[in-house]
Amino acid sequence: MAARRSERLVNLAIALLSARRFLSKAELRRVVEAYRGLSDSAFERQFERDKDDLRAMGVPVVMGSNDVLFDDDTGYRISRTDFELPPVSFDSDELSALGAASRVWQQASAAEQTISALAKLRAAGADPDVERLAALAPRISAREPAFEVCWRATLERQLVRFGYRGSPEVRTVAPWSVLWRRGSWYLLGLDLTREGPRMFKMSRMNATPETVGGTDAYQVPDDVDLQALARQVEPGEPDSRALLALRDNKAPALRRIGTPVAPPRALPEGFACFEVPYTRDSDFVADIAAAGPDVVVLEPAELRDQVLAQLRAVLEVSHDRS
Repeated sequence: MAARRSERLVNLAIALLSARRFLSKAELRRVVEAYRGLSDSAFERQFERDKDDLRAMGVPVVMGSNDVLFDDDTGYRISRTDFELPPVSFDSDELSALGAASRVWQQASAAEQTISALAKLRAAGADPDVERLAALAPRISAREPAFEVCWRATLERQLVRFGYRGSPEVRTVAPWSVLWRRGSWYLLGLDLTREGPRMFKMSRMNATPETVGGTDAYQVPDDVDLQALARQVEPGEPDSRALLALRDNKAPALRRIGTPVAPPRALPEGFACFEVPYTRDSDFVADIAAAGPDVVVLEPAELRDQVLAQLRAVLEVSHDRS
């Protein structure tokens, strides 16, 4: 995302999230720096595009009125309850990383334009709640090679094409949203190949997707509730369970979705037993293999054999290249 565009979206999100009431377009035009020099028509186009971009990122921009008697006087805000993440727990290593990120955020939140926008909101009587800005602080990294292309294509309204593991077809998709589900990134959009909405796990895309055609190639339907649609087409619930021995303070992703249980046999020193749910068509085998010696599969035997086979394949490729 271009620096100016990302800065404009962040400033708009700050204004909408910090407001205790609905803000009109005129108020937003005054407080968001990038809107001030635009003509009326250019501002309308830019604001509608930015609002759609925030919604495509999963930010719940809602429209409503501050006056129950005159609901035609509409404004916008971000619903805090829908936007914030539920409570989560972290181990010592994760807390250290979050502490470093928070120091960076504290510096970024003091940026001149942010302070200026908050001051203008107060002057306009919007009574901003600065504590709400903490919800903007978390940064989530993505290890999937497909993430950057899918993210940009979603913002630019550009078609993407990719192969998908388990499917013989090359899929062409109009991206509607990028979503985080069960420890993985997904792309939600209109599958033009199969003519219907679909949700794709990015780690299952073969190679890096490629963009097709120019920008603004499509519009996300106004009557589509992206969050509700995601729940409808989301991959099914886990259909299997594994017993894994996890080394202390290692494999945090597996540890978070697992439940500590009594081991069926003695474990190496420094390991604990966890029951971990998974789906058979997922990348669970690859996730375990990537953890190396920090994860040992106790049960089922079929899963252990699959992990060993993947590790042997990686070792063979490594020998061939050396």
